[in-house]
Amino acid sequence: MKHVVAGTAGHIDHGKTALVKALTGIDTDRLPEEKARGITIDLGFAYLEEPGGLTIEIVDVPGHERFVKNMLAGVGGIDLVLLVIAADEGVMPQTREHLAICRLLHIKAGLVALTKRDLAEEEWVELVKDDVGRLLRGTFLEGCPIVPVSAKTGEGLDELRAALRALAEKVPPKAADQSPRLPIDRVFTVKGFGTVVTGTLTAGRLALDERVEIYPKGAVAKVRGLQCHGRPVTETVAGQRTAVNLQGVERAAIERGDVLGLPGALLPALLVDGTLELLGDAPRPLKARDRVRFHVGTSEVMARVLLLDRPALEPGDTAYARFRLEAPVVALPGDRYVVRSYSPIITIGGGTLLDVAPPRFKRKAPALPAHLAVLERGAPEEVLEEHLRQAGPLGLRTADLRARTPFAPERLKGLLEALRTAGKIVAVDREWFVHAEARARLREQILRVLEAFHVKFPLRSGISREELRRRAGSAEERFFAHMLEALETEGLVKAERDKVRLAAHQIRLSSAQRAAVDTMEALFRSAGASPPSPEEALAKAGLGGSEENELFQLLLDGKRLVRIKESLFFHADILKIIEDKVVAFLKEKKELTPADVKALLGISRKYAIPLMEYFDGQRITTRVGDRRVLRGTIHAT
Repeated sequence: MKHVVAGTAGHIDHGKTALVKALTGIDTDRLPEEKARGITIDLGFAYLEEPGGLTIEIVDVPGHERFVKNMLAGVGGIDLVLLVIAADEGVMPQTREHLAICRLLHIKAGLVALTKRDLAEEEWVELVKDDVGRLLRGTFLEGCPIVPVSAKTGEGLDELRAALRALAEKVPPKAADQSPRLPIDRVFTVKGFGTVVTGTLTAGRLALDERVEIYPKGAVAKVRGLQCHGRPVTETVAGQRTAVNLQGVERAAIERGDVLGLPGALLPALLVDGTLELLGDAPRPLKARDRVRFHVGTSEVMARVLLLDRPALEPGDTAYARFRLEAPVVALPGDRYVVRSYSPIITIGGGTLLDVAPPRFKRKAPALPAHLAVLERGAPEEVLEEHLRQAGPLGLRTADLRARTPFAPERLKGLLEALRTAGKIVAVDREWFVHAEARARLREQILRVLEAFHVKFPLRSGISREELRRRAGSAEERFFAHMLEALETEGLVKAERDKVRLAAHQIRLSSAQRAAVDTMEALFRSAGASPPSPEEALAKAGLGGSEENELFQLLLDGKRLVRIKESLFFHADILKIIEDKVVAFLKEKKELTPADVKALLGISRKYAIPLMEYFDGQRITTRVGDRRVLRGTIHAT
């Protein structure tokens, strides 16, 4: 089965809807207002089923200048254009605007239907053909079939259908292996079924009971039912007009311009970068920060245009541009967009999206155009590598890359593996990747911070892990851990509990410093259960300062002193003796009070209470009222 989307285009009252009805038997004017006024106001849909499994989906668009925004909501995903020109009137203003829109959207093929053939003389038809040929010169429709037809008499319909079929057969199939994406063009409620959305599935597949998300709203729903051309189906594929009955989301939560996709697979964007072409017949140059109407998919949002390398874009010129959007859009790199001026509302240009999550470069910095040049012209591997390079130490997860690149899941997986094998990126875990340059920078930063720390504090055993991470650029914890592990494997770094040091770092004490450390340790050992304060110990060792003194810290780092509470330290050997006494007492007496501790150890309450709280924290004892018992036992009097 192959599905090709053809869209009509052309001036109002040139017979687009009548032609579609004559070709397909389907009246695409569904609104009462359209019936009453005799003009197409909103999008209409029909289809042709051809031999060999080919289905031509037809999007009928309004021709009135007031409804061009509705027209734009329907032509974003078409493969072919059916440019409709009335034989009795010829080329008109919306003929030119619609053709310009199709060119900006990079529609590659199509044909011209000269409608109302029955209202024009043969000689006049030939003159109109010549005029149309001049209009199409230099466009993608140059040399295309120009078929005179009459919806009223049926003249030329078979020839038109055959020409349309021949073009459709040449359209390459859409990517069914990508994540599904359905730009929504209609939302309504069906009694007994609930919310229904419709659109042309631009990529992937949708199946019954699948969980989906409505972007950018973030509403999650379940596919309760699927229809294609009014017939229930279990699955739809890229290129098909699709109606989706959603369970779990209200009609009011969805609007035209939203996009249906898999949860977490797409990315709402308020800032996008791309190429921008200003039409040659634009009425004036486009200046930086001009407000414009930005159309992509089925959405229209207001935006400010930021030109990256010039103050203004002249008609007929092309440049890189950034759009600061006033509401989020959901798109992928490679999507085409159209820009219309704020006032008067006319089509002035368009281009290709290159980045839907652009880095925050300064606007005039040369790095941004260089970045976009890679995204525009680079090979797939280069594009993927550029995204990871700009992500820096934060890296990107596979889900992020799917939402920022046009690659199908399996293609993305293969590209990532090729970059990893080439040493250009690093896998922090199975789903998270960092560019090799970011890894090299973090490696250098860690080593530089450690070296500087050891120079400044030669008597400290190392820097705390968290302080090192912060000083090395606040890298994400798992990336930091990955880098530390790699440096340990290289034999350059040693991580011991919370401290990190260079593997080559050794503490070298002078004889005076060694004597001071030994003196302090002896003081704490001899003081038993009534240890001195750090200041007292340092003073008796002939030093000044507090517990922050590097020589005092050596005793802590070496586990010879243990902190019980703020500014209260015990020698490790003494603390073990105290613990043994407390445990033995509790085994015999079953419970222990502060008074018992004071009597047992011959100390004051100043030391007894902190010791009891310390043993609670070490899960040796449990507090019951003002008494302690061995953990796991409760003794009641």
